[in-house]
Amino acid sequence: MKKTTLLSGIIFLAFNLFGQQQLNRTLFFDGQNRSFIVYVPSTYDGSTQVPIVFNFHGGAGTSSDFINYENDMRPIADTANFIAVYPQAAVDPTDGSYSWLHKTPTTHNDVNFIEAIIDTLINDYNIDNDRVYACGYSEGGLFSYELGCRMNNRIASFASVSGSMLTESYRLDNGFGSCSPIHPTAVLLIPGTSDGSFHSMYNGFQPYYLSVNEITTYWANHNNTAINPTITNVPNTNNSDGSTVEKRIWENGDNCVAVQELKVINGGHDWPGSSGNMDINASQEIWNFVSKYDINGLINCGSTEISTSYDVEFKIFPNPSSNIIYVNNLDKNNCNFQIFSSIGKLVMNGAINSTSLSIDISDLKPQLYVLKIDGISYKIIKE
Repeated sequence: MKKTTLLSGIIFLAFNLFGQQQLNRTLFFDGQNRSFIVYVPSTYDGSTQVPIVFNFHGGAGTSSDFINYENDMRPIADTANFIAVYPQAAVDPTDGSYSWLHKTPTTHNDVNFIEAIIDTLINDYNIDNDRVYACGYSEGGLFSYELGCRMNNRIASFASVSGSMLTESYRLDNGFGSCSPIHPTAVLLIPGTSDGSFHSMYNGFQPYYLSVNEITTYWANHNNTAINPTITNVPNTNNSDGSTVEKRIWENGDNCVAVQELKVINGGHDWPGSSGNMDINASQEIWNFVSKYDINGLINCGSTEISTSYDVEFKIFPNPSSNIIYVNNLDKNNCNFQIFSSIGKLVMNGAINSTSLSIDISDLKPQLYVLKIDGISYKIIKE
């Protein structure tokens, strides 16, 4: 990584009685003074590790406009206790606009700039290095894919709103490119089916940008999720915005990760909740999604902790077993059971219709598994 130096000029923009801070910070990186906004919530006291959420403005935009008019994560950060970061893109010398991905030929690489910010914040705050998230709008969304691909060792999960993925990140013609994720990575995308921007069209813009279907297929394959998504309709709470939302989620990936698409039908090049569709709030949807994951996958994936909300514990026998596992003392009917492998992969599920259950595990490989029933988890061993 290129050498960076933190300048001493930190401007404290806002304080209140609860102690939150919004700071303009400057980092000397790759021969330039680069700026970024840091919002520290009122709940931060340094005693516990907190996540970081990076927020990337669109092409030709600014970090200050993005935080104030489109993607204001500050109220969410105050409640959820994370640090929100809004970096400013550098000027592309070819056209004079602020851009995350400068036009070729160029040696500009803002992936390293973001890594430098992470390293700086880790020195200044008590950061949970396993919970660094990214999201962006338009070109910022495209840049979020670049981080998910090229800085996957630092990014736990990410989201893109009205932004596509570069074909050069995953070359469809030969099956390889610069995208090289090293861990199961949960991804959320919020595209509009009527988006007219050439770098975020729902059906893609070849040979430069992937379609939404190509993006979800790539990440679903990488994460080894279910082949087909579960599809539900989001309630149409605003009848005047001219659009509706369909939730499509590819579940049960390695380490319990998922790929989710919030498909804005008739949606344009917008940030839902601030412009365009008003049935969802993109900022809140992003936090709700990414916060469930850390660098290892779904937090508590395959957890063996026993819930204390039930007075009667399940009786599971024999355990270990080579074929049938019996579960008695169930106090829940009409619910489901799930069995996860030691790496969090769903290997079996089914319905529970009585207070006792028998599960045939003869086809499973001998190893440790986790049986989950209505929130309660137990270790089981297949001999």
